[in-house]
Amino acid sequence: MTLKINSKAPTFVIPSTSKDKYSLKDSIGKYVILYFYPKDDTPGCTIETNDFNKLLVKFKKLDCEVYGISKDSLKSHDKFRDKYKIKFDLLADEEIKVLKKYKVWGKKKFMGREFMGINRTTFLIDKKGKIINIWENVKVKDHAKEVLETLKNISKK
Repeated sequence: MTLKINSKAPTFVIPSTSKDKYSLKDSIGKYVILYFYPKDDTPGCTIETNDFNKLLVKFKKLDCEVYGISKDSLKSHDKFRDKYKIKFDLLADEEIKVLKKYKVWGKKKFMGREFMGINRTTFLIDKKGKIINIWENVKVKDHAKEVLETLKNISKK
């Protein structure tokens, strides 16, 4: 059962790099981008995170918060954040609860091996907590820009 556009975004409370728990409910009244990525400081994830970071001011102007989520620990997230001077919070889902709620945890294939992992997926959530767009199997190049364009179009309505 995958999540659908216009369905309510599953709520959660999860450790955040701003040293406390983040709850999706904290962001009611703002747009939210949740992007799920496989691993801190790997090539694709670094490009994706840096691109969201570069565009953060533009997202904020549209009343939108950005959060990256992976199953890495907060310690790993802190190192990643400091290394690339990331200005938004990274969320640590070490127990894979949120990943499962958002249906992004699944079988992956790499070099002939199958394993469980995070399918790179981005959700755009509106100010009332409803999913308004989903990007699956994200290709990192220009992804953040595409998300920003989508948000611009939606926020004009």
